Amino acid sequence: MDSSQARNPLPSLIAGPILRHCDHSSMTLWLVSSRPLREPVLTLNGKAHQPHIDEFPLGEAAWMYLLTVSGDDLLPEGQSISYDLIDGKSSLLGELDGLCYPGQTLPNLSYSGNIHSLLHGSCRNPHHHSGDALVAADTLLAEGKSERPALLMLSGDQVYIDDVAGPMLYAIKQVIELLKLRHEDFVGAPVAGSDNIDYSPAKLYQRYKRLLPHTQYPAKTALWRWYINHPIFTSSIAENHLVSFAEMTALYLLVWSPELWHLIDIPKSPQGLNGKRLAQWQKEWDHLLAFRAGLSQVRRLMAHLPTYMIFDDHDITDDWNLTAKWEEAAYGHAFSKRIIGNALLGYCLFQAIGNAPKKFESVISELEAMLAPPRLDVSTQDAMIDKLLRFEDWHFHLDTSPRLVVLDTRTRRWRSESNLAKPSGLMDWEALMDFQQQLIGQEKVIIVSAAPMFGVKLIEAVQRTATLLGGSLLVDAENWMAHPGAAGALLSMFMHRKTPQEFIILSGDVHYSFAYDVRIRFRHASPNIYQITSSGIKNQFPEKLLPWFDKLNGWLYGYFSPLNLFTKRKRMLIRGRRPNGERSKRLVNQSGIGLVHLSESGAPRRIAVLHADMSQTEFLPPREH
Repeated sequence: MDSSQARNPLPSLIAGPILRHCDHSSMTLWLVSSRPLREPVLTLNGKAHQPHIDEFPLGEAAWMYLLTVSGDDLLPEGQSISYDLIDGKSSLLGELDGLCYPGQTLPNLSYSGNIHSLLHGSCRNPHHHSGDALVAADTLLAEGKSERPALLMLSGDQVYIDDVAGPMLYAIKQVIELLKLRHEDFVGAPVAGSDNIDYSPAKLYQRYKRLLPHTQYPAKTALWRWYINHPIFTSSIAENHLVSFAEMTALYLLVWSPELWHLIDIPKSPQGLNGKRLAQWQKEWDHLLAFRAGLSQVRRLMAHLPTYMIFDDHDITDDWNLTAKWEEAAYGHAFSKRIIGNALLGYCLFQAIGNAPKKFESVISELEAMLAPPRLDVSTQDAMIDKLLRFEDWHFHLDTSPRLVVLDTRTRRWRSESNLAKPSGLMDWEALMDFQQQLIGQEKVIIVSAAPMFGVKLIEAVQRTATLLGGSLLVDAENWMAHPGAAGALLSMFMHRKTPQEFIILSGDVHYSFAYDVRIRFRHASPNIYQITSSGIKNQFPEKLLPWFDKLNGWLYGYFSPLNLFTKRKRMLIRGRRPNGERSKRLVNQSGIGLVHLSESGAPRRIAVLHADMSQTEFLPPREH
C-alpha cells in the first residue's frame, strides 16, 4: 500500500456497479460515484434508456445511486445483454479496469426467470485467514465452462460491523477524510460526535471497554454474574465495533470495490502498538492484503449476476434481537440505539433497497433529506432510525420459477413469554402466517433463511442446555427450534396439504456447510424438503472442534437414533448428504460459496460448495437402506 497512491485523484466510480433486482421488465444498478452524476443514461445492447434515479449524498465526494430502467420485455429470457452507464458523453464503466470477462468490452447480464442454477452463501469476514469464495465464483464465470447462474443470493453477514480489524479501522478513518463523509453528534456517548473519535493506532482495540455503552441487567441463573455490567454489544471480538454512520459507509465501500484501497496507506508496523497488539495488527494486515487483491474480481462478479441480500446479526451487531432482554438493554440506551440504527441505515442503503426498490418508496425521500446537510442533524437522524426500527418489510420474494422467498428472521421476533432472557423465535406468528401465504398454491419454492431451519441437532442441544443455565448469549442460541411456538408453526407449514411439493431451503450463518434430505414420517405423499447450508464465504468454524461435533451428532442423532423421537422435529425424517461420498462425515469446514443446480421439478440435481482454491465439495444423496 504505497503512500504515494494517497495523492492520486478520486476516480469517478468508487464502488460498484452492482446488479441488483432484475426481472423481465426492469433492471436496477447500484453504484457510488465521487461526484454527482449530471445526466446518467443506461444503455442495454447499445440502446439508451433514461433511468429512474435515487440519489443519496453520503459525503462531499461520495454519491450513492440506485438507477432503475423499466420497459416491456426489457430483459428477454436468457439473452445476453451488455450494458453501460453514460454520464454526459463519457462511459463510466469503461474507466474501470478488469470489469469485463475475456473477449468483452462491456459488462453483461443474462436474466432468467427460470432458476436452473444459483450461487448462495453468507459470512464474509475480510480479515479471516481463509480465502474469499466470491473470487472463486468469479473465476468460475470467467472460465465460461458451464451455464451462468441465475443469481447470487447473499444470506447474511455481508459485512461485520462488530468485528473490524485494526488495519481496516485505520483505513476507514482515511476513507472518511478522503470522501468527507457525513459526521454526526452523539447522545449518551463518551465522545461528543463522530469527528471526536481517536483513530491513532494506540487507541485501537479498545472500543469494547472505552467507547461502547454498558448496562446492568442481572439474570437469576447460574451465570448471573456474566450479565452484571456486561457491554450491551455482546460480541467477544468487538474491540473495533463501528459506531458512526460514516464508519459504516466507509466499510461497505472497502469490502465491495478495490478503488479506494489504492488511495489509502496502512503501515505494517504502526507506532503506538507493540507486543500482542502489534502481532495482531500484522496478522490482520496480511489477511487484508490478500482480501484486497481479490476485490476486482468480486466487483466483476456482482456486475454480471443479479445480486440479492438479506441481513443477519453481524450486519448490525452480534446477537441482534436474540432475546427480549437484549432488546431492552440495547434500545433503552441512546448511544447503543444510535449505533444499531446507523448499522440499519447502512444496511438499508447498501443492501436492502436494491432487493425490491418499490418497497422502499416511503423511506427513500426521507433518507435523501437526512443525508442532505453537511453534518447529520440529530433529530432527523433519530427519527429516520425510529422509522427503520419499526419497518416490517425487509423480507421479499422473486416471482421466478421456483418462487424465491427471502425471510427476515431478525426484526419480527417471537419473544419468549416465560423468560425475557430466553431466545426469541426467529419469526413471530404474524410473520410466519405471511410466510405461509407465500407458499400456498406453489408447486416448488426456494426459501432463504439465514439460520438453517434444520440444523445440527447436537449443536442445538448444546445451545438449549446453555439457555437453561442462562447463557443463551454465550452460545448464540439462534435456531428455529429454540422457541416452541415458532418451531411448531414452522414445522406445521411443511405438513400443510396446500404447500409445495418441493422445498429448497438455503441457509448460512453457522460457518460450516452441510445438506439434508428431509421427509415427513408416516406420510405417504410427503413433500421433498432439502436443507442446503453454505457458510462461510470467508469464515470458518474452529477447525479442531467441528469434527467432534460431526461425529457426536452422527452417534447421538443419526438416522436410526431413538433420540430423534424426543426432539421437536420428531415428525421429520432427516438424512444427511455425504460430502464427496464420505461414509460418515456430514459437515464441511472450509470456506466456500454454495452452487445449486435445479431440475425442472424444482428438486436439486446437484448440491455443491465451491471453495476459494477452486476445489469443490459435492453433497451426494444418502445411501438407500
